[in-house]
Amino acid sequence: QVQLVESGGGLVQAGGSLRLSCAASGSIFRIHNMGWYRQAPGKQRELVAVITRLGTTDYADSVKGRFTISRDNAKNTVYLQMDSLKPEDTAVYYCNADLTPRGWGRDDYWGQGTQVTVSS
Repeated sequence: QVQLVESGGGLVQAGGSLRLSCAASGSIFRIHNMGWYRQAPGKQRELVAVITRLGTTDYADSVKGRFTISRDNAKNTVYLQMDSLKPEDTAVYYCNADLTPRGWGRDDYWGQGTQVTVSS
């Protein structure tokens, strides 16, 4: 069984930084894309950043220049470095992995979410 476990959320003042981590574990054959999504109260879940296995990245316009996504394929881990945080970044952040478990078909997996709160 595959699990994604996130860490690194918390409370920070506007202008501050946080680093999120998400480690995938279990019987995994290959991890393709990994990404971060977020959902603020009363809003739909939105894509924040995504990174391919080879390291190509893409970001939501609202976080470009402030957030950096990276991954360590040897550790099956994806990171999100968040700098110059704004109150509007407050949300629950979810890790996503598009992966192929051993003996199963390719599918999407989600972490449990980690709260990020930015105070003004």
